[in-house]
Order: sequence, then C-alpha cells, then structure tokens
Amino acid sequence: MGKITGFLEYKRKDETYAPVKERIQHYNEFTQPLKETELRDQGARCMDCGIPFCHSGCPLGNLIPDFNDAVYKGKWEKASEILHATNNFPEFTGRLCPAPCEEACVLGINEDPVAIENIEKNIAETAFNKGWINANPPSQRTGKKVAVVGSGPAGLAAAQQLNRAGHWVTVFERDEELGGLLRFGIPDFKLEKHIIDRRLALLEKEGVIFKTGVHVGVDLAAEELKSSFDAIVLSGGATVARKLPIPGADLEGVVQAMEYLTQNNRRVAGTPSKGQEILAADKDVIVIGGGDTGSDCIGTAIRQGANSVINFEIMPIPATDRPKKQPWPFWPMRLRTSTSHKEGAERVFSISTKEFFEDENGHLTGLRTVEIEWAFDSNNKPILKEIPGTEKEWKCELALLALGFTGSETSIAEQLGLEMDNRSNIKALESNYATNVPGIFVAGDQRRGQSLIVWAISEGREAAHHVDAYLMGTSNLPLKGEGDLPRI
Repeated sequence: MGKITGFLEYKRKDETYAPVKERIQHYNEFTQPLKETELRDQGARCMDCGIPFCHSGCPLGNLIPDFNDAVYKGKWEKASEILHATNNFPEFTGRLCPAPCEEACVLGINEDPVAIENIEKNIAETAFNKGWINANPPSQRTGKKVAVVGSGPAGLAAAQQLNRAGHWVTVFERDEELGGLLRFGIPDFKLEKHIIDRRLALLEKEGVIFKTGVHVGVDLAAEELKSSFDAIVLSGGATVARKLPIPGADLEGVVQAMEYLTQNNRRVAGTPSKGQEILAADKDVIVIGGGDTGSDCIGTAIRQGANSVINFEIMPIPATDRPKKQPWPFWPMRLRTSTSHKEGAERVFSISTKEFFEDENGHLTGLRTVEIEWAFDSNNKPILKEIPGTEKEWKCELALLALGFTGSETSIAEQLGLEMDNRSNIKALESNYATNVPGIFVAGDQRRGQSLIVWAISEGREAAHHVDAYLMGTSNLPLKGEGDLPRI
C-alpha cells in the first residue's frame, strides 16, 4: 500500500497530452508525463484495502500494492524488481493495456481508482533510463530446444521465460520484423517501435534466437519443425478478420482495418508496403466497429488528412457510469473515449450498415445504413431489430472494417493434426496449455481468441511453465502472481 491517508489527501492525476492540432501532424507518442513528485503522490493513493482486488483483476497477477508502495517511498529500483517479477514487458502494458486492474481497485468503488497503468509505465521507463534493466542470460543450459511460432507478446513472453529456464529457444516470425501486432497493428502514436526494439535487443543478448521471414506451415513444413525441436509453442495471433456480408463489401474502397493499419505502420517505418496503397487523405472515411482497432483507424485516418471521419458502432451507446449488471470488481462495459476519438471523429451508435455503393469505375462512393435496437427473446438472447423508416445514405470513399477476428490461420494446425474448438482456435486447456499432440503447446490469441495484450503475456508465461515441466519433469518458472525464481 502507499500512504495510509494518501487516498484522502490526493486526487487522481493522469498524464496529459499534446494539443490535438499539434499531435495529429506526426505519428510519435504524444503523452506528457507527470513529475516524479506527482507520481509518488499517485502511488500514495493506494489504500490499505485488506484484499487487493486489483491483483486478481490483473490477468498477470501483478503485485500492484507492493510496487505502488515502492513508488510512494521513492524506491524506483525496488518497484521495477517487483513489477518485472510478474510482467515481462511492463513498457508495453503500461501503454496499451485497458487496465482491468483499475476497474477492480477498491478505491474505485466510490472514488477515482489508483492510476495503476501510468505508474506501471513510469516504473518501466525509469528502470530503462537508469540502466537497471539489463540482459540476464541463464548460467547453465539444459540442452533442450524449444520453437516458439509467433513473435507477438505471447510468443516473446514464452520465449523469455523458457530461455530463463535454460532451454535453447528459437522464435519464428513470418513477417520481416519482430513484434507481431505490437509492430504492425498498433500505431506509433500509441507505441513507438524503438520501445519494442529496446526489449528485443535484451532478449537476443540473453540467448533467444530470432528467425524472421519464416512462415511456419508455408515456408517451413510444420512436421520438419516438430522433428527439430523438443517442444513447440504456437503463439500466433487471431489474424482471420471478420467480414461484413453485405452487397458491395468487395469494392476497392472497403478495407479490413488491420490491412490498413499494417500498411501505414510500414510506411511510417520507411519499409515497403504490401498491396495497393491505402490512404485516407482528402476522403470521407467511415470506420465500422467501435473497439480499440476502430479507434486506431480513426487516429491514423486523421493523421493522413481525411476530409471527415465517422465511427459506426452496432451496439447502443454505453453509460458513462458502471452498469448495475456489472458491479465492482467486474469489468464494466461503459463508454470509453480514446484520444483518437477526441481528434475529430463523429461517433454513431445503434447503427447497422446494409450496403456499399460504387460509381461507374467501381470505386466506393457511399453506403446505406439503418438504425437498430436490441431486444431479448424468451431465453434472454439478444435480438437485433431494424427500426423502420430510419434508412440513411452516407458519403464514403474509404470504409474501414474493424469488426474483430474469427480465429487464426489453420495451415499449421492442419499439418500437425491439432484439434480445434468451435471458434477455430487451437484446442488446449488452461490447466496445461498442451494440445492433443504431445510436445506441442499453444498460448495467446491462437488458444483463447482475440484478446488483450495483458492476457497474451499472461498466457505466454503460463505456457512456458508447462513446457518447462514437460521437458524437465518439474518447473520453477512462475505461474500467475508468482515472482520469477530461477532454477539454474
């Protein structure tokens, strides 16, 4: 905990942002951090709550009261040790996590919760700036070889944990650079890519081997991989985008969000883009889908110079307060407004897209919508109902589909004979992360479906424990909420 009376003395204070007119001129991060004294005051707000529900609200089981207390006392190096004991990459989660820990904070019952995510980010950045985070390769090797397929947060977490246990770990990435969604899906204004490279350099020094441009199941047969390693961890993303099955969905200006974001991230990095160039400049843009990916599309389109940006969401507008059916400490479905939303986008709720229009050259010119309402049948199952007389046409030259993902690609699973669940994810229990084929494990989006970065890191860590136990008979690698205890 922090100061006993801290939550009574200090109000929550978040980092501020550069003005909209300034920040939309570039793709760099635009947060303006708090002073150290202000961060210590924020750590002081952590209560002596008895049972820290923030700990259970975090998929990683981060020891939040402990590092808050260390920050309050100015013991930043100790705070870094506590944070890194349960989280391999706090510099990522401190920027990108939606902070379920804060929704579970006891103080949040009737006050603003502790600013846990911002404290976490600043602990990580302070540790890097002070030189406290260095490569720490294992002192001995077990001789066992493990392949990790996918270099997103789940794969990188599994790789680092297994390397710490002394195994030889090779990470295979199909793209030309490492990081998965972190590099190609998250815009630079939320995560500058040198933050990823800084961590990757440490993993390489620790002994992790990286091979890029290798699409397992295509460039490298899955069976060949299996015969070359003692164990395999599959940690690919949920990359199969959900489609919109309506007339005109195959028109040139109707684009999947991740295709759009990936191309722009490559453009910002100065690397060649794949496929036809997609730009929002001087266009009326409509983003269909109200989640984080849709928000990222909005911020990107505005920076590209879109004429207008409108965001459609099929669900009704959520309440700003916690819904009664989602009481503390559960995650509430409340209205969340991102920095991108505040940069000039119009948001429209309870709306369904029915058709896309084209001109004589086959280019997208607009779309038609209808307002909808939600009802429930006798089994309490939600039913979408269109409201008669509410059809409307919108001008649109670029439609970005941010509708989520239905699962991962299946080529490697088919080659290895892996069982799938009814959501096209590879089947594996959370109790051991093992598939139906001995020696093959799965973690992250490829196991649980599209999810949060904090869940991906958690899954990678948990899977690593079970892989280590499979190879060695037992494991000292930590499970959720446990600190790292090196075996060798």
